[in-house]
Amino acid sequence: MKKGDTHSNFKKLLMLSLGAIGVVYGDIGTSPLYAVNQIMFGKANLVHNTQNIIGSISLVIWALTIVITIKYIILVLRADSDGEGGVFALYSLLSKRGSKLIIMLLILAAGLLLGDGIITPAISILSAVEGLKVATSAFEPFIIPLTLIILTMLFFCQSRGTHAIGKIFGPIITLWFIAIASFGLYRIIQTPQILHAVNPIWAIQFILHTKIHTLLIILGSVMLVLTGGEAMYADLGHFGKNPIRISWFVLVYPALLLNYLGQGAYLLSGSKIIFGNIFYSLIPIQFLYPMVILATLATIIASQALISGAFSLMSQALTLGLIPYLKIIHTHHDHEGQIYIPFINWALYVGCIILVLMFRSSDNLASAYGLAVSSVELMTSIAMFDIAYHYWRLNRIKALALFIPFVLIDSILLTSNSLKFFEGGFIPLTIGFFVLGLMLIWKWGRKTVRRKFDSYPSMTVRKMIEIKKRLIDLHTAPHSVIVLTGKQVKLADDKIPVLKQIIWERYKSMSKHIILLNVSVKRHPHVPSNERFEIYTFYEDQVKGSVVSVQVNFGFMEELNVEKVLDRLAKKHLIHIPENHKEWVIEAMHERIHLKSVKNIFDKIRFAIFKFILRNTETADQYFGLGNKSKLAIEVFPINY
Repeated sequence: MKKGDTHSNFKKLLMLSLGAIGVVYGDIGTSPLYAVNQIMFGKANLVHNTQNIIGSISLVIWALTIVITIKYIILVLRADSDGEGGVFALYSLLSKRGSKLIIMLLILAAGLLLGDGIITPAISILSAVEGLKVATSAFEPFIIPLTLIILTMLFFCQSRGTHAIGKIFGPIITLWFIAIASFGLYRIIQTPQILHAVNPIWAIQFILHTKIHTLLIILGSVMLVLTGGEAMYADLGHFGKNPIRISWFVLVYPALLLNYLGQGAYLLSGSKIIFGNIFYSLIPIQFLYPMVILATLATIIASQALISGAFSLMSQALTLGLIPYLKIIHTHHDHEGQIYIPFINWALYVGCIILVLMFRSSDNLASAYGLAVSSVELMTSIAMFDIAYHYWRLNRIKALALFIPFVLIDSILLTSNSLKFFEGGFIPLTIGFFVLGLMLIWKWGRKTVRRKFDSYPSMTVRKMIEIKKRLIDLHTAPHSVIVLTGKQVKLADDKIPVLKQIIWERYKSMSKHIILLNVSVKRHPHVPSNERFEIYTFYEDQVKGSVVSVQVNFGFMEELNVEKVLDRLAKKHLIHIPENHKEWVIEAMHERIHLKSVKNIFDKIRFAIFKFILRNTETADQYFGLGNKSKLAIEVFPINY
């Protein structure tokens, strides 16, 4: 390798690592704002003696080390689907090999992450702004209004995209980690006794000498230290394993350790805790206002990353057929991953505002936080057993030996967080199960409708060509039409789309050039350009026209820009459609469901929900952006049950 190439690769790795700091670690990086507070001043009523302070900080350090460093950074990041991570990457890997239970758990995990997406912006920004009342109690009445204003600005800016502000994410979060590490180190130097917490014996003794109920409450608060573990896995495709690992070991992990140790050192020193806030108390007064500003910026960035992650999560769910079509707006012409989903954005916004008004402080809101995250982390550990067995080729005993310890740890953390259920933990769980129910109903409804389509007595491609040959007048229909199909048409004996059959029966007309278009979303994230489309020509005649089948393939992480692919085919004259979009005619069908013979009350409820979703979401043609620049012909297909 040339010297210039080595330098270029190093620079690229450095920039990706910096970007990973800004996007991947915003959530876990802002946990010091409230995590230790909950352990020390939460409902456990922990006595602030030397053993408890060192023991609890030791517990924090080793939870961070075992769950995040060993489980996620070293092991889970290896489980990629064509370079992509997250629960839907696991879903795509295990959809054919994993058990139905694991597939269900992964779908539930996606719903729980949405619930987490509502809580994280609320608790993060609220905890940052609360730093103002540490400086002076005069600011206390303005905490809630200021939090609501920041949240409103954050969500209203989403439609503009993140490309502009994204350039400063990395430097700001880097400055945040340097700052929290510096203030932590400053307090450690003053009270070095806290360094005993690095020894895991202190954590073990703390566990053994603490009452079970108190320990469970404390472990529920320790979970707050681990929030963000799934984020680094979900963002795997954006940065890759190495940049995420480098940024963790070089900056993020040391900074978090120093700050948590620093908060413990401040407690050991016996210094005054202002307004029960350990994080801001350890900061010298002259740096307090700058740190409140920096913390607010850091929490906004952490919230932004989580909101963007929710958009990506729902986009993946959509392309995997787990949710109905939602309007997706691409906010940057060069970066297809930067998207905006209005429905998800405003749902998250309303949820955040309600939570802030309900709980009114980060301490209260922490009660609702952790249950969803611990559930998702447990589901990831369970799914990783199948990954180790099916993909890493470990035998079952080795796979169990590797992941059973993590399953046990995650199970204990989930049990401890279950104590928060009635204090607000039910909120993300309710959202998770609600999303799971919608996804399962949508999959069932689409499968049921597909069976009706398949049972319709449609003619074959061969029969359509025979009719086409017999027709004298080809001008009763548009010159060239593109017909959306539910399945790929590859053989002359394959059935034509039900839509085309209905048009023939209703109007007895046939276009000169017929393009049977199917859009397929694969179970891997990206499709190579040479596999983007497949063309099957069934019939071609200068007078009678042509019948062609076009298969367009996308990965589940890609932008579904069908018109762009059709435009490419038209310009290369691979299919008979005009280069001008305005001369295209695209035929699409909308279903109308009528319940007549369904007697089962459960099926009636499922159908009612499915119909409601169908009426209030985008159709396939709208989702693929068809009809924006081209003509769209809609036919209604009645489906009777």
